[in-house]
Amino acid sequence: MLLGLGVTLALLFGALHLLRRLQGAQAAKAGALRVLSATPVGPRERVVLVAVGEEVLVLGVAPGRISPLHRLPLSALPSVPEGTPATPDFAAKLRQLMERRRDQ
Repeated sequence: MLLGLGVTLALLFGALHLLRRLQGAQAAKAGALRVLSATPVGPRERVVLVAVGEEVLVLGVAPGRISPLHRLPLSALPSVPEGTPATPDFAAKLRQLMERRRDQ
């Protein structure tokens, strides 16, 4: 009976590991959208920067609703080397990008 339980548990863990790897492969293929940054602005609302092709969308996200707030070219964002952690001051970065866009 213990041998049967061990085999069953091993099969469950193996299936879970395989499922996680398959989901990771699907997420890597879906590279059309990338969430660059997000910050909460309320208990259930947040502002999100999403890269779509050569454009960056600033979206307001709330339960049951997503509203476009602004569009920027991808080149307007400062280049950040890979592996660099995101800056915690999202509001200042967003303000700087909006001012730069307004000046153009």
